[in-house]
Amino acid sequence: MKYLHLSIVFIALILMSTGTSFAGYDYIDINSPSMRKIPIAVPLFKSGATTLNNSDIQLPQKASDMLSTMLDFTGYFKILDKRSFLENPIKPETILENIDFHNWTTVGAELLVTGIIQAKGNNLEIELRLFDTIKASQLVGKKYRAENNDLKQIIRLFASEIVFFLTGNRGVFDTRIAFVSTGSGNKEIYICDFDGTDVKQFTNNKAITLFPAWSSDGQWIAYTSYLKGNPDLYIKSVANNSINVVSKNGINIAPAWMPGKFELAATLSYSGDQDIYLMTGAGKIIKRLTNGPGSDVSPTISPDGKKMAFVSSRSGTPQIYLQDIYTGYVQRLTFSGKYNTQPCWSPKGGKIVYCGTDEGRHNIFIIGLDGKDPVQLTHNEGNNESPSWSPDGTLIVFSSTREGPSRIYVMTSYGTDQKRLLAISGEQTNPKWSPRLADK
Repeated sequence: MKYLHLSIVFIALILMSTGTSFAGYDYIDINSPSMRKIPIAVPLFKSGATTLNNSDIQLPQKASDMLSTMLDFTGYFKILDKRSFLENPIKPETILENIDFHNWTTVGAELLVTGIIQAKGNNLEIELRLFDTIKASQLVGKKYRAENNDLKQIIRLFASEIVFFLTGNRGVFDTRIAFVSTGSGNKEIYICDFDGTDVKQFTNNKAITLFPAWSSDGQWIAYTSYLKGNPDLYIKSVANNSINVVSKNGINIAPAWMPGKFELAATLSYSGDQDIYLMTGAGKIIKRLTNGPGSDVSPTISPDGKKMAFVSSRSGTPQIYLQDIYTGYVQRLTFSGKYNTQPCWSPKGGKIVYCGTDEGRHNIFIIGLDGKDPVQLTHNEGNNESPSWSPDGTLIVFSSTREGPSRIYVMTSYGTDQKRLLAISGEQTNPKWSPRLADK
């Protein structure tokens, strides 16, 4: 799936005046739970047109507001109020050259983004720069040419450049989220952009459809559907809607992809017990992974593809277990609480986020692979379920009933900045974050 239009052309890398990379700075420590948000100013961008019509005035406003919203979504930045700015952002000399950095530090800005944008027929030309106002130096500069309808993709690209420079991490701007919604009257799978925009219906089965799971290349989504009356497993191409179906007797549910392979694990019960099997993306069984007492469900695979976490009732109540995929060695991970389900392995491999019960409600927890000291991320706000990591490991998407009907929410991996992702008709559940989709 091509996530970015081919019409976007990177024209030039403007010289970074510092000549150093993000590693030379100490801006954002994404591994700190007490991370300080950096004050950043994103003033109105300048229009490059010599004479201004209505669209020339609206376009810079739209672009600067869009970038502010994307940067705010990360949880890394404190976006400063434009009304506090001392400089006139319309004056050309204050946009790209001869910046009076004192005017920006006075209003509290430690970072500054400037831009100039111009529509030329069906094309856009955009020049964007990031400055350190305290050091009075340019950090990043880019110039793009693209079609008019590619504005959002361009802003995504530059937002990614900013986050990469400051953290060494590309962020989530080129990712999407699959989820289940009842907006059509049935449980169907939908897809939206990382920030909840551009919602599109992915399945139209007119039947219960659950458990979306992205392949590691972003090309396929596996899910369970009752389309033919039985809970069967469907493996559907994102690009062309081709589908492989696993329809064995009994249940075929809760798929999880193997990293870097066209293989996935899922719970099947055709042998009598609910056990987890490894199969190809075409639905051919490779091997049985679990064979213990009780039901084994909800697999999630470690980033290196060597281990699996899953839920089993073998101890009497649903608990999370770890298993070596090759040796079959199993150990119990969770002991605190009587009901722990829906594990999701972190992209960096060291933690698992899951849903557990706390005083009769479902809440989100994180636990290390040693099973010690689980950390509760949600508290006293409805039922919170189905956590899924962003591919960079900095954010977690989940469903919650804190406002009544189940909706999709996002928070940092430390449980801070919890916010609703979108508001559409029906109830939304089972969110699953995609891998990065750039150049997929």
